[in-house]
Amino acid sequence: MRIGELSSTSGVPVSTIKYYLREGLLPTGRLTSANQAQYDEHHLRRLTLVRALVDVGGLSIATVREVLDAVDASDSGAVRMVHDGITAVPATDPDAAAEQEASSFLTRCGLPYEPDNPATRSLVAVIATARRLGHPHFTDQLGVYADACRRIAEADVDRVMRHSSVEDVLEGVVVGTVLGDAAMVALRRLAQLQEYRRQSGPR
Repeated sequence: MRIGELSSTSGVPVSTIKYYLREGLLPTGRLTSANQAQYDEHHLRRLTLVRALVDVGGLSIATVREVLDAVDASDSGAVRMVHDGITAVPATDPDAAAEQEASSFLTRCGLPYEPDNPATRSLVAVIATARRLGHPHFTDQLGVYADACRRIAEADVDRVMRHSSVEDVLEGVVVGTVLGDAAMVALRRLAQLQEYRRQSGPR
């Protein structure tokens, strides 16, 4: 397919596709003349992945390029890049109490406490903010979150491990992380709405 067809099939403007080509996010097409190239299903699949990382995951072009290079090299670092990019939070002032609360909570839940992991830093930042807002025991209500997330993680890993190639596994984790996080937020909002209505009763 030519670039116009790739655009119409993917829904991505030609100008954006050309930008991704210049940035190295898409491999070049097979040249059929000096000004024409042909693209195939691999380009369409990669374009869809790029859009998910940029539009849904909110990752920078530079980070997306690193992730794709790692996926192509069958490097598991791609997974960490996506996790880091999504869970990265602004630096916060050191808060020993929040750090201790996060450590104790994760230990009780049987989850790893890794001080330098961006996910851990995000949790500590959340707890520190909750403490500043007058909720010193915010983690008391997070046990149900951890239980639910453990079940989700099992489903995530089970799904991607069915792939046969390392590249497909890595791509599956990347997509699952980006889309899964967005889906969880959406489903939580809908469940909250339903529960508010249930507890409020008929009006």
